[in-house]
Amino acid sequence: MAETISPTRMNLLQRQNQVKLAQQGVDLLKKKRDALVADFFNIVRRALAAREKLTKSAEQSYTLLGLTKAVEGRETLEAAALADPRRLEVGIDTKNVWGTRIPTIATNDVRRTMLARNADPAAVSARTIESADRFEDVVAALLEVAGTEITLRKIGEEIKKTTRRVNALEQVVIPRIRGEIRYIRDVLEQRAREDVFRLKRIKQKLESAKH
Repeated sequence: MAETISPTRMNLLQRQNQVKLAQQGVDLLKKKRDALVADFFNIVRRALAAREKLTKSAEQSYTLLGLTKAVEGRETLEAAALADPRRLEVGIDTKNVWGTRIPTIATNDVRRTMLARNADPAAVSARTIESADRFEDVVAALLEVAGTEITLRKIGEEIKKTTRRVNALEQVVIPRIRGEIRYIRDVLEQRAREDVFRLKRIKQKLESAKH
C-alpha cells in the first residue's frame, strides 16, 4: 500500500469523499433492491394465482372438449377450427423499476364473439361455441402465466446483480478505501510527531546557543 499511495492530505480528502460516495451508492442500491424484492413477491402472488387459474381453466376446457367431441363428432370440431385461422399477436412492453427495464407481455383481447370466429350459427352447436370460449380462456391464462414468469425471472436476475454490487461495495471497495485512509492518517500523524520532535530539538539547540 505504501508503494501505491502517496500519503498526502489531498489524497486523504479524496479517499474520504470516495467512502462517502460509495456509502451513498450502497444506500441507493439497497433501496433499489428492496423495491425489486417487494415487486418480486407481489408478482409471485400473481403468478401463483395465474397458474391456479390456468390449471382450472385447462381442466374444464378439456373436459368440455371431450364431451363435445363425443356428441358432435371429430369432423364437426375440425371444420369449426379450420373456419377460424386465427393469428394472435403478442408483444413485449417494458416498465421501469429503479432504472431496470422489466418486460411485460401485451396482447389484444383473446376472448372473441362467435361472429369474430367466422362461425356459422346454423352449423355450429352451442357446445362447440362454449368449447371455443373455454380454450380462449386457456390461451389468456397461458399468456398471463408467461408474462408473470418472464417478469419474475428478470426481477430475480436484477436482485442478484444488485446484491452482488452491494456486497462488492460493502465487503471490498469500502474496506479497501478505509484501509488506505488509516494508512494515510498514520503516516501523516507520524510525520506530525516527527516535526514536533524536530522543532523541540531545534528550540533546545537555540536555547543552548544563547546560554
